[in-house]
Amino acid sequence: MHNFDTLDRELISILRKDGRAPLSKLSEILKVSRGTVQNRLDRLLNSGALLGFTIRVREDSEPDTVKAIMTIEVTGKSTTQVIKKLRGMPKLHRLHTTNGSWDLVAEIQVSNLLEFDRVLREVRTIDGILNSETSILLSSV
Repeated sequence: MHNFDTLDRELISILRKDGRAPLSKLSEILKVSRGTVQNRLDRLLNSGALLGFTIRVREDSEPDTVKAIMTIEVTGKSTTQVIKKLRGMPKLHRLHTTNGSWDLVAEIQVSNLLEFDRVLREVRTIDGILNSETSILLSSV
């Protein structure tokens, strides 16, 4: 596990806002040399603390995409088996374990309601899933 110091936390914070920020901009903001920024990035990437850099898309740039959150209740000790099956479904973009009444939370992203219905049916037929509840995300506020 990586122990973050103040500089690491500040660097990660800046990169969360702008993952494409050049080294010169990062070093200027952090008031350290470009070499220091590069060494920190290399160390964070090599240790696995940073998994990579990604793009964030405005929510309204994909108006035809259907997004939803599905909460899932798993029977007995079948959580590991259920997770393996759910991970194999490309329309489930993220999968989280949670506490409370539900065992898992899945983020669904599909191109239309017909595909959405197919994903729901596929998830509900997995052995070990006792119950689920799904909410379509209408807009981000």
